[in-house]
Amino acid sequence: MAVEQPLSAAIEDYLAGADHYLALVAEVSPQQWDQPGLGDWSVRSLVGHTSRSLTTVADYLAQLEPDVVDIDSVAGYYARIQGLASSPEVTARGVAAGVDLGEDPLRRATERRDRAAEAISGIADRRVATPWGSILLSHYLPTRTFELAVHGLDIARAIGSSSTLPRTVLASALATAVEAAELTGQGEQALLILTGREQGPISVV
Repeated sequence: MAVEQPLSAAIEDYLAGADHYLALVAEVSPQQWDQPGLGDWSVRSLVGHTSRSLTTVADYLAQLEPDVVDIDSVAGYYARIQGLASSPEVTARGVAAGVDLGEDPLRRATERRDRAAEAISGIADRRVATPWGSILLSHYLPTRTFELAVHGLDIARAIGSSSTLPRTVLASALATAVEAAELTGQGEQALLILTGREQGPISVV
């Protein structure tokens, strides 16, 4: 059974992940923006895609609160979207988000972080509508922390940064990955890999 995280802790982890992301964006040199980032994405597209973990929070909270919850856990969100991460639509949105960073990506990314921070400032837990169903904010924010953590690692590798994730952000992302692996039938495989008994990929997104 997953350990429920209070909204206040989820907010702290999320903002720490956002600040780490911005620190990485500040490290990107002018010549690196068009270099390979991840898969079909350039560094710009990867940074743009990652910034959607900031924009969606503010955008979803600006909508009317749904009447019911469709997704009842952090892991349930990833079970719902499993396999969609590599879709052409996600790739295209990342490219578009990167283009929208404009000539000053750090400034635009900071604006997106500030808008998300303002949206969750002093907020009580509530339901938010996502394209895949409604979910409590306290469950949705850890999915955004997970994205900021994983893609933060992707950005660091792409630009040769030695930056490491904040401890609480890493712990949150690991907890999400383990819970999602268990819920999607990959729990035993994940345990074998983590304990060095097997090698091989698992995918929770």
